[in-house]
Amino acid sequence: MSNPYIPSIAIIQEVREETPDIRTFRLKLKEGEFTFTPGQFIELSVFGYGEAPFSVTSSPLDREFFEITVRKMGILTSALFKLGEGAMVGVRGPFGRGWPIEEMKGMNVLMIGGGIGIAPLKPVIEYILANRKEYGEVILLYGARTPSDIVYKRELEEWKNTIDVHLTVDRGDEKWKGRVGVVTVLFDEIEVDPKETYSIQCGPPIMMHFVTKKLVELGFSGDRIFLSLERLMKCGMGFCGHCTVSGRYVCKEGPVFSYSEIKNFIETAI
Repeated sequence: MSNPYIPSIAIIQEVREETPDIRTFRLKLKEGEFTFTPGQFIELSVFGYGEAPFSVTSSPLDREFFEITVRKMGILTSALFKLGEGAMVGVRGPFGRGWPIEEMKGMNVLMIGGGIGIAPLKPVIEYILANRKEYGEVILLYGARTPSDIVYKRELEEWKNTIDVHLTVDRGDEKWKGRVGVVTVLFDEIEVDPKETYSIQCGPPIMMHFVTKKLVELGFSGDRIFLSLERLMKCGMGFCGHCTVSGRYVCKEGPVFSYSEIKNFIETAI
């Protein structure tokens, strides 16, 4: 996209329901291909309602289309949920710094997601699956509020064939036979070597706080712990200042940061 200030037109090709309040939208630019690095985000415009940032959730190898996974929360997302296949939206981006996929090559990868926080992890998983021999052991720990709130149910079953997947929910139901508890309970099910492993995570701030605390206890160094922060991002280019934390622009310098970069923020980021 040549001008980051002007949205390009994209067509909604497909809409998939993930949970009662979360949907995945497949988009295709009206002109040109879309390229991005896993962990980057776009600014999506619903004409007449404004724009908002969303992580790109498809594989970076699929340049003919890209996807975003959205929770219905307010006016803009409610308007987006009313759109169907063939509708037009505006797209700016991609923006921001993504996950360290090159640094992680040859190493083990531990991924932790909570709720819709698995969305920014999905393109990393898809990339690793397409380049499986370049990475060591890959583990995904994922937690949701209830079984019905689990995002990417179909993909999780497919990923189990290639990577080690562990699931938990805060509250089970009569059909749930898996683990119950916050995502940190899943650490009891795995063994990791902090010296040979990178950890990446995204989820609610309280989840990332306790996950990071656990990782530090296990011996992970700050430069092997990466987090995706989403903090009131608006413009996506570091001009509006909504996302600043201790003088750092989350939208421009992140949203992916190493723990070494953010642990001394004056204002707590996680």
